[in-house]
Amino acid sequence: MEITTQEFKHCDLIKVKGRVDSSTAPQFSKTLEKANEHGRFKIAIDMAELEYMSSAGFRALLATQRNCKRYNRGEVVLVRVPERIREALELAGFTELFKTFDDPVEAVGSF
Repeated sequence: MEITTQEFKHCDLIKVKGRVDSSTAPQFSKTLEKANEHGRFKIAIDMAELEYMSSAGFRALLATQRNCKRYNRGEVVLVRVPERIREALELAGFTELFKTFDDPVEAVGSF
């Protein structure tokens, strides 16, 4: 799994590549927590090159979303979600919790 972060004035764009599974989810979670620790609560996660995300990855997303929305500080939005992952998010009932965008520029602009 590879994670890259681009910091913009109003938000962070985090690109995830590869697989988020039980062995890589802690690293994914730490990246998201680090953004929050640095006062970054508006986060767009680009999943265009994500092959797989396990329930551990979904838990990291959910925990970060809760933290970002606390005190109305911001939120996590998902960008270019692959079809298989979108289906898993729907099954888990997560589609109601996250805004999704097809274009990173549009997602960053939403903040």
